[in-house]
Amino acid sequence: MRLLIVEDNERLAGLIAQGLGRRGFSCDIAPDLATADACLDGTAFDAVILDLGLPDGDGMEWLQHQRTLRQLVPALMLTARGGLEDRIAGLDAGADDYLVKPVDIEELAARVRALLRRPGPRVAAILEAGALTFDPVSREARSAGSPIELSRREADLLELLMRRLGTVVVRNTIETTLYSFNEPVTPNAVEATVSRLRRKLDEAGLAGQLHTVRGVGYMLRNS
Repeated sequence: MRLLIVEDNERLAGLIAQGLGRRGFSCDIAPDLATADACLDGTAFDAVILDLGLPDGDGMEWLQHQRTLRQLVPALMLTARGGLEDRIAGLDAGADDYLVKPVDIEELAARVRALLRRPGPRVAAILEAGALTFDPVSREARSAGSPIELSRREADLLELLMRRLGTVVVRNTIETTLYSFNEPVTPNAVEATVSRLRRKLDEAGLAGQLHTVRGVGYMLRNS
């Protein structure tokens, strides 16, 4: 799951990204609303964690405007404004959840997972490809009901391939999905992740399901 953290406090944003990263999320940070707009225009995110007092505007007004422009992904407001009126205004502006700083990282992660389980077009349903299943919320993969142990990047790769089942996913798309903007990517990083995922699928009785299209990218077959 890829999250956009809109927070101008560099230290706090880094701690949130680090904490959520250890819990299976891939996080990008936008220090202002202009950067958030650019991120959303260029990348698909599963949820947004939004501060309100930002250098170039108010997050609540920005969110309200975003809701009129497009179907923005789930948004959780994380702010120091803890009054009842503030919380009501935030939810009425389009926030799916509202938390007051400081917050425990375990609760924040749980709240994000809860957002992604809610019914509607944003729901992450169980993905299936033959005997292979993947739950985007729990990050659990199974082969004929038996669990497959995956690292975070392997799970992110599997989710991407399953969402585009039967189509070739180019290397650049995989790299953009698996790594946040500020993460260094070694030349063979994608290939190494694909190789590890393929080995684990093979060991789980799914040999040949992950296919390499030489010089183009990778494709997951239905069976």
